[in-house]
Amino acid sequence: MDRVPPYLQVHQDEYTILFNTVLINVTGFFRDQESWVQLRGEIIPQMISAKKPSETIRIWCAGCATGEEAYSIAMLLADILGPEEFRDRVKIYATDVDDEALAIARQATYGEKETRAVPADLLERYFERSGTRYVFAKDLRRGVIFGRNDLVQDAPISRVDFLTCRNTLMYLNAETQSRVLARFNFALNDIGVLFLGKAEMLLSHGQLFTPLDLKRRFFRKVPRAVPGLGVISSGNSARNALRELLGADRLQTEALLTAPVATIVVTDDGTVAGVNQRAEALFGISTRDLGCPFLDLDLSYRPVELRPHLEEVRRDRRPVWIRDVEWPRSPGEKLFLDLQVVPLISADGQHAGAAVFANDVTRYRKLQDELEYANRQIETAYEELQSTVEELETTNEELQSTVEELETTNEELQSANEELETMNEELQSTNDELQSINDELRERTDQLNDANAFLESILRSLRSGVIVVDSDLVVRVWNRQSEDLWGLRPEEAVGQHLLNLDIGISTDQLRPLVRQVLNGGDEPEELLVDAINRKGRSVQVRVGASPLVYRAGQTAGAIVVMDQIVT
Repeated sequence: MDRVPPYLQVHQDEYTILFNTVLINVTGFFRDQESWVQLRGEIIPQMISAKKPSETIRIWCAGCATGEEAYSIAMLLADILGPEEFRDRVKIYATDVDDEALAIARQATYGEKETRAVPADLLERYFERSGTRYVFAKDLRRGVIFGRNDLVQDAPISRVDFLTCRNTLMYLNAETQSRVLARFNFALNDIGVLFLGKAEMLLSHGQLFTPLDLKRRFFRKVPRAVPGLGVISSGNSARNALRELLGADRLQTEALLTAPVATIVVTDDGTVAGVNQRAEALFGISTRDLGCPFLDLDLSYRPVELRPHLEEVRRDRRPVWIRDVEWPRSPGEKLFLDLQVVPLISADGQHAGAAVFANDVTRYRKLQDELEYANRQIETAYEELQSTVEELETTNEELQSTVEELETTNEELQSANEELETMNEELQSTNDELQSINDELRERTDQLNDANAFLESILRSLRSGVIVVDSDLVVRVWNRQSEDLWGLRPEEAVGQHLLNLDIGISTDQLRPLVRQVLNGGDEPEELLVDAINRKGRSVQVRVGASPLVYRAGQTAGAIVVMDQIVT
């Protein structure tokens, strides 16, 4: 039965949007600090001591989200092994189904908020500061491999020494969790360790994992004689029923259940007794259908009517083939299947049921069609070949002539190459001249900086308050004595209109003096005014103004000098 919504069948790109909506990518560096302390102090040292010095250490970080957890493990291993040995021995595979989260993880850049949990010494050793963000060390980044992996459907990464999957299983139902944990058991080495999140427990999966530290969620793999990676049927009753039907031992049963050919086992009374993973993927059958009447399943009549064939097998006790079954599985997708119904005979010679095997031969059917088309093309091509041979003889003569022309062209290219070498030498000379000009500009810049510093020191050394304004009375210079007199810092005054500043001199007294200088007065102007200084005291201030004249003789502003008269 097809359990995928029709809309998703037609719009495959909607899967990504659905995943991003449903999944919550919550992660962080060294999340749950106590667990990481034990990981560094006990788990990792034990894992390393169990390996030979030359053996590769393989880590799988499943459900890695934006990568913080994978990089946290990388930092611990690099700290224990040393960066050089880490690069030689460690491979960390970080997987997720969220492509957007993987894109962020591959960039390996994080802000101050994300790196707040990283200890200061690790942050300094394994991150580089880039503006406001931190970039994980490039030489260690090559040891972390990111990729997309669906824990439910895709094959697991094998031969893993340590597997972390934190707060991911809680999104799955009990049946799917069992399948994923069976994959984890297959992926880990015999002494491999599984690291889960605080929201996850394995109390009902003691045949797969035994706890090392239940509080901190560390589990040791329980080695199995036969991996259950491909087993779909759950529960002892279905498994035992299948063993009785087949009269086989466990190894034979497991081999059938993990076979790459879609297999459905039906008892003599028409009950579904077993399915394998391939049958689930192809027909949508799952363990929920175990124990149901086969006639209630869509498979009994779609893509082909199987009920009469089951009766035929039961009656004649011989296999029946149904070849080239065409199945329009979804709009735009057509499959071709070869079905075989095989009788199952019990140990006492009685008919115990039947097994339905479905081979997807779509690819072979396409190859057959392509082969027939190719044969027709070959016949046409042979006729064309005869004509082409004659043309090739004529073309051979033309090629001979072309070779001679190419020899001439080669000589011309050689000459052009010599000219390019000459031009390259000229460009090199020009580059040297530009370098010399660049050095001179750098020297002029240093001189300008020295001059500006010298001018600044002069303004600071004057005992008078000096204010320089442009022709629009906008303040350009405000020295320290002006700050002491009026209480305004340079950053508050520079860029403001002089007459808008809140200082203790009346603008009615100051405006005429400055305006007269800007309007072309050649002689310095000076007046004595009453004012209030920054301490709120009444004082007398001598104010003088002089024009600011450029070399062209134009007045570009005014220089206002203020001195407090001490009585």
